Amino acid sequence: MEPLHVALMLAIMLCSLVAGLLFGFAIVVMPGIAKLNDKGFLSAFKHMDEIIQNNQPLFILVWAGSILSIIITLILGIMNLIGTQIYILILASILYLVGVQLPTFRFNIPLNNSLQNLDIESLDESEAALCRVDFETPWNRWNRIRTVNAILAVSMLLLLLIRY
Repeated sequence: MEPLHVALMLAIMLCSLVAGLLFGFAIVVMPGIAKLNDKGFLSAFKHMDEIIQNNQPLFILVWAGSILSIIITLILGIMNLIGTQIYILILASILYLVGVQLPTFRFNIPLNNSLQNLDIESLDESEAALCRVDFETPWNRWNRIRTVNAILAVSMLLLLLIRY
């Protein structure tokens, strides 16, 4: 099996896992915890994020692996592909790196970090409500953007695999 083929299959698998995680948060996790009161919502998200913040090894392997695998696939693709195949790979890579990873590092992680630094128990009800709105609305918006871009990128990688 050629290195490009192996890299492409690995990128598809890891990017699909990330897309599934984002999709799961978008359609199950966030709507589920949205039913909690403000402090309950903030606390529930904070606890879930602590698992990631504490360097959960499988999460790190999948997330960092998806970035590395798409970059390696892009490099190998530029060296080996021609015509529309290379354009599909470039577009999929841009969608994934700029449309999924950039918002994650620019918006979602800073929101998560601000929540980690919050003493939820010391907030009164109006402060908790304000903190929730300041967190939940932008976090969900950027997660929806990441989810759509991840699904599109994986779809394009699958198309490339079929055509390659």
